[in-house]
Amino acid sequence: MATHGRWKLTKPSNDSRDEPIYTLADAAHFLAIPSTTVRLWSLGQHYGQEDGRKFARPVLRIAMPSPPTLSFWNLVEVYVLASIRREHRVPMQKVRRALSFTSDKLGKKRPLIEQTFLTNGVDLFVERVASLVNVSQGGQMAMRDVLIGTLQRIDRDPGGLARRIYPWWKSPEDPRHIQIDPLRSSGRPVLTDTGVPTSEIADRFRAGDTIKHLAKDFGVKLDQIETALRWEAIAEEAA
Repeated sequence: MATHGRWKLTKPSNDSRDEPIYTLADAAHFLAIPSTTVRLWSLGQHYGQEDGRKFARPVLRIAMPSPPTLSFWNLVEVYVLASIRREHRVPMQKVRRALSFTSDKLGKKRPLIEQTFLTNGVDLFVERVASLVNVSQGGQMAMRDVLIGTLQRIDRDPGGLARRIYPWWKSPEDPRHIQIDPLRSSGRPVLTDTGVPTSEIADRFRAGDTIKHLAKDFGVKLDQIETALRWEAIAEEAA
């Protein structure tokens, strides 16, 4: 059994959602977050002076360490963590400790991808973060609301495990115009229920197609095309 940082990398499961399919750059682009962030969470990072260098452990147990490649379930974990960091600048070492605490209490190695995190784990996690960081009661409620809103945008299989996500940017209340499903378009972001990649829409728009033409061609509404274009623009900026 190989190790990566302090995580043990177990043999791949038989579930395709746990198979390596996303490069670090792909994961960052698809979720519109900086690639440096995905690399830090996936691989960890050395810091400090040469004579006292330390290692910040990775937050994730990625599907394949070399070359570093993430599974769909890893992508879901990044999605949830990114929502916390986007709204609440909690230091990642604190998030790691709170996540480890929640995992132990729930008896789940990867709580972020499981239904039990939404039903039983959110309060445990938020309370632990609050004990590690000076977060006001109002801040705790806001963090809880963001977490619940984020988790509610994850569709799950009958066993409670994540099977597709509807990523958000401004708010968890954003329309669910974009989905990421490992069974659609190789796990790329697509217009919901169409299989049309957002990257294809952006490419055609840059090539001269109008929003009205794209909406008619793909048989969707104008605001769906606009959301896809906005998502791709945000992803480019985040990189």
